[in-house]
Amino acid sequence: MAVRNGARSGIAILADDLTSAGDGAAPFRRAGHDARILLATPAAPPGPGTSVIAVDTGSRGLDEEAAVGRTRQAAHLFAGSGLLLKTVDSTLRGHVTAEVSAAWAASGRRAVVIAPAFPAEGRVTVEGVQYVRGVPVHDSDFARDPVHPVGCSDLTALFPQAVLAGPGHAVELPRLIGDGGLIVWSAATDGDLDRLVAAVPYPDDVLWAGSPGLAAALARRYARAAGSTTPIPTPARRPLVVVGSVNPATRRQLTTLRSRPDVEGVTVGGDPASAVRTLRGLTAPILTVQSPGERHTPQTARTLARSLTAVVRALIEDRTVDALVVTGGETAAAVLRPLGATGIDLLDEPEPGVARGTVLGQFPLPVLIKAGGFGDDALLLRLCRLVRHPLTPGEHT
Repeated sequence: MAVRNGARSGIAILADDLTSAGDGAAPFRRAGHDARILLATPAAPPGPGTSVIAVDTGSRGLDEEAAVGRTRQAAHLFAGSGLLLKTVDSTLRGHVTAEVSAAWAASGRRAVVIAPAFPAEGRVTVEGVQYVRGVPVHDSDFARDPVHPVGCSDLTALFPQAVLAGPGHAVELPRLIGDGGLIVWSAATDGDLDRLVAAVPYPDDVLWAGSPGLAAALARRYARAAGSTTPIPTPARRPLVVVGSVNPATRRQLTTLRSRPDVEGVTVGGDPASAVRTLRGLTAPILTVQSPGERHTPQTARTLARSLTAVVRALIEDRTVDALVVTGGETAAAVLRPLGATGIDLLDEPEPGVARGTVLGQFPLPVLIKAGGFGDDALLLRLCRLVRHPLTPGEHT
């Protein structure tokens, strides 16, 4: 990686939730880097040893002022990285404008390039407008997101100072970056993102802002030939599937999984002790615990999240379960932090939107974390098979 601003050679990824941190780091892991996800911004930059650090700032569920503060802190800490990526949700959920602006200011980078397209999942940017499978995101299901409903699909409206560019403007990028601007990059294919990355000679000139599509393009450009030595997790005896997301895709996946005779589970309410007793008495090799599928008030959602966390902790502490499959970034963070986890050593991304690794902390469990809106109806079933019968990276289909 060619740098010219005295930057370190490391790669840092700043994410607003845990699944975004995994989605951002996974392509680099696939390209031969060691990668670690941290559940919070550390007090000081980690020492040498891991070439990619992804930080979950936990800012998506916060108010804008708090989200900006956390983003600014993380961007300042990792400003010296050779490559700095601020993740942006491919459906534009979260505090996109405020967090990108804060990260750019704190990073000291000359310019920022915003490229949220994720073509593999049908999420593309056309003339600065973000689409999900042909529908502007503000007209899609994501407009009804319970925490961050998307009200605008036009990135030039979100960033009025932006210069709009795309594959036909690659030759102009060095000049635009030299001018110190904010550039919105339209992309409909992975090749469009590859052209963007190839046109920037010094990656430390730029704060990169994008989704897993941009992360994958950067990873292809800055692959590491030596590869990684992260070990394959041991097979799980009895995984626990934890569903906190109310996304319709996740709920269909749970229905498919629960239709099998070797899967049993409960819906948690305000009394976690009752759910724990029921789960301990079940005999199926795969257990599930989920919050109710309907939308909730913020207060009810917090109560259910605490119950879900208490159930998971009890079952792990008494070794009823020995691996986790979790849906939703906020759910995963809420479950892992009370276990004393500090992060995840990332193994791979077996499917889009899924991070596989080992928990760092008191309970070094195998874990698979899935973004709520990703995957077909059989995805949770495949992930349960994978955690019980691990394969080497790249073998899972």
